[in-house]
Amino acid sequence: MARIRKFSAYQNLERPYTRISKFSKKHYVRGGFPNIKVTKFDMGTQQKTYDTTLLLTTTTSMNVRHNAIEAGRMTANRMLEKNLGKEYHLRVKIYPFHILRENPLASGAGADRMSKGMQKSYGKAISAAARVKAGQALMELRLNKDKAKLGREALERGSSKFPCPCKVITVA
Repeated sequence: MARIRKFSAYQNLERPYTRISKFSKKHYVRGGFPNIKVTKFDMGTQQKTYDTTLLLTTTTSMNVRHNAIEAGRMTANRMLEKNLGKEYHLRVKIYPFHILRENPLASGAGADRMSKGMQKSYGKAISAAARVKAGQALMELRLNKDKAKLGREALERGSSKFPCPCKVITVA
């Protein structure tokens, strides 16, 4: 299986490429949507009322790939589940709608004669990412006030998996 390309190739928020054709029948996005790794968006007990809300927010605008979202979710949820049981509600607030595409070029012997590439080539769908703006909440954690320190620690551990600098904000 091919390795994942470095994320620095995709992290900037550029205008998503849209297929525009002279013929209206060909105004479609080909290639489908790749499978995303994020399995759950709500963890813990949703129905209970909690008195404290913590938000994990980003300080820069960028794309966040779906496997980074899943890694951050798993890290934060593991710590919370181990220490609190089900006495919390963790919600992932972003969804990877943006499709990342790649025009695969040949490498190796003889590749210099064929890999001139193509200007603005459309490419195949290889991954999905969420487009995040500065100050936007990535995750929301609701829990009781006496467990707020533990919740802050869990969100900080989860933030280390995201490619952007993050901070934890206490709302209520």
